[in-house]
Amino acid sequence: MNRFYSSRLSNTPPVTKNLIIINVVMLVGTMLFQRMFNVNLNAVLGMFYFQSPYFGPWQIVTHMFMHGGITHIFFNMYALWIFGKTLESVWGSKRFLIYYLATGLGAAFFHQLVNYIQFAPDILALKAAYSVDRINHTLLNEILQPGNPFYQVGRELIRPTVGASGAVYGVLLAFGMLFPNTPLYIMFIPIPIKAKWLVIGFGVLELFLGITQSGGNIAHFAHLGGMIFGFFLIRYWNKFTRNFY
Repeated sequence: MNRFYSSRLSNTPPVTKNLIIINVVMLVGTMLFQRMFNVNLNAVLGMFYFQSPYFGPWQIVTHMFMHGGITHIFFNMYALWIFGKTLESVWGSKRFLIYYLATGLGAAFFHQLVNYIQFAPDILALKAAYSVDRINHTLLNEILQPGNPFYQVGRELIRPTVGASGAVYGVLLAFGMLFPNTPLYIMFIPIPIKAKWLVIGFGVLELFLGITQSGGNIAHFAHLGGMIFGFFLIRYWNKFTRNFY
């Protein structure tokens, strides 16, 4: 059994393998820091809304390597392994890494943009009510008191976004574009689904869940952002790069 898993890992292309390792190491590190030092690394390396006093520019990158738990990371890394190793084998490691990071950054940008559209009126009203130019920790602590009319927007300002899902959705989109007719089996669905229909289905589902704000604290528009940026990047490469496929 150990030889089986060792062989699987050794046959995984280097970027895909190292991305999985980094994500797992970061999750283990997060758990250890919380347990040993009572430090929540997700509150440092997760991505906050850019007008939050907890926001740091590095979070735009680091949030892609943080996760909220074992279930969260398992599904992300499993999808990355399934689809990423094929794309890396076709594109090569350098292009795959560029694509993965670009879609992750695109997902972050899209997520911040949607949050800005959603929260901007409330934050403008908050700043006007307290006569401040920016929201600092003292003000944030005040509006987080129960009964404050700005309590909900305050909750959003202290909620970090973590996970590789944006980049993973970009990887899924790429697989569907490059191998549209590849049959895929999905859990609980007894018949194969072509990759192109699976990608379209996921995209429509994420749009619906994002608009209806269903699905808890999942950043659905970040997932869509990864797919959108991936689509245009692939179209660009396909148009301007010789022998792209």
